[in-house]
Amino acid sequence: MSPDEFRKHGHAVIEWLAAYMEGVENYPVASQLSPGDVRARLPEHAPEHGEPFADIIEDLDDIIMPGITHWQSPNFFAYFPANASPPAILGELVSAGLGVQGMLWATSPACTELETHMLDWLVDLMGLPEEFRSSGPGGGVIQDSASSAALCALVAARHRASPGDLKVYTSSHAHSSIEKAVRIAGFGDDALRLVDVDDDFALRPDALAAGLASDVAAGATPCLVAATSGTASSMAFDPLRPVADICRRHDAWLHVDAAMAGSAAICTEHRGFLDGLDLADSFCFNPHKWLLTNFDCDCFYVADRTALIDALSVLPEYLRNQASDSKEVIDYRDWQVPLGRRFRSLKLWFVLRSYGAEELRAMIRRHVELASSFASWVEASDDFELCAPVHLNLVCFRHRGGDEVNHELQEHLNSSGKLYLTHTKLNDRTVLRMSIGQARTELRHVAAAWEQIQAAARG
Repeated sequence: MSPDEFRKHGHAVIEWLAAYMEGVENYPVASQLSPGDVRARLPEHAPEHGEPFADIIEDLDDIIMPGITHWQSPNFFAYFPANASPPAILGELVSAGLGVQGMLWATSPACTELETHMLDWLVDLMGLPEEFRSSGPGGGVIQDSASSAALCALVAARHRASPGDLKVYTSSHAHSSIEKAVRIAGFGDDALRLVDVDDDFALRPDALAAGLASDVAAGATPCLVAATSGTASSMAFDPLRPVADICRRHDAWLHVDAAMAGSAAICTEHRGFLDGLDLADSFCFNPHKWLLTNFDCDCFYVADRTALIDALSVLPEYLRNQASDSKEVIDYRDWQVPLGRRFRSLKLWFVLRSYGAEELRAMIRRHVELASSFASWVEASDDFELCAPVHLNLVCFRHRGGDEVNHELQEHLNSSGKLYLTHTKLNDRTVLRMSIGQARTELRHVAAAWEQIQAAARG
């Protein structure tokens, strides 16, 4: 494809995406296909000769789009937000076009230095501890996801810990990525301790303290505690300060996962859930959830980068260079599991500059207000009830008719294509989750969803 052809087809792709953004509300939110439907439309073998690009665009509409669940729809209320804004898309395009391999500072200085600077910008915007700033002993790095951040934190914690029977602790409502990290890191399932939660589904510090004390008495070594600021099930917030005090008594690494909720800290009124973060060893949140930056973009911070780098740095001769040897630059290959890395900070840079902090704050506040409105409607209903405290943009609710009614209700609503909800289990009861955070979601979408939920319940 020549540069002129690239220009022509590139314009066609941008036009296709722009039309998608304009019309995304009109698609069925959840794909209505059955397993195997997409593959049945694809040729059995790859083409021997190139095809016209127009045919590829046509097949986007004919083959791919019917198999898409539209995360960008304003009627998508499932899982968590996954916003892909125009500036982020363009930043991703530039990253792909440059094709930078940013494993070392030397392989593209701008890739490293822009990332470092963007992470420092976010320290200021979110009121994060000064220890996370790159000018000190710590710093930030962009991982692909909070799962990778958890794994890196665990590997660093193991490197720092004294040898022995190492144990890992987290809430029984923590994200599955913690359990997965324990497995990948080779600890074994019996090394993970799930700590009881309180009535609001947050980790109980007394239960954590008792668990660590019991393990120490048995000769084990507490290695890492993973606290969650905004659990996936119910947006519960573990109390960081008392948890941090327990970690300090046992010299255990404290990792704080704020994958979903962390973005809200750009609003000063929503920073309370991070009280005690100044005592944490690591922290992460995902701009690719609620800060208009498309997947993948997890911001991972450490208060002291020494253990992380020492645990992950392997330096073969073919990667040696003068800049790295000088110790005056950051080589982000030492801050992550893979060697290679993309120029992810470009899309974050495009977003922060295009919207500005004030517009991002306005979006967060709008979504929180919409969730509050939805919760008030549930509270006023005779048929539905709230099932957890409403924090930020997530409302956990259920029909009073029981688990089977709620399962049927969810399946009916999702199969309609008009909205998309997911569920969880709280106190062994099936609970529906209303997650409000898509860039295009307005009050009319939330109100229409509530009407559809009520209508479906009435049968």
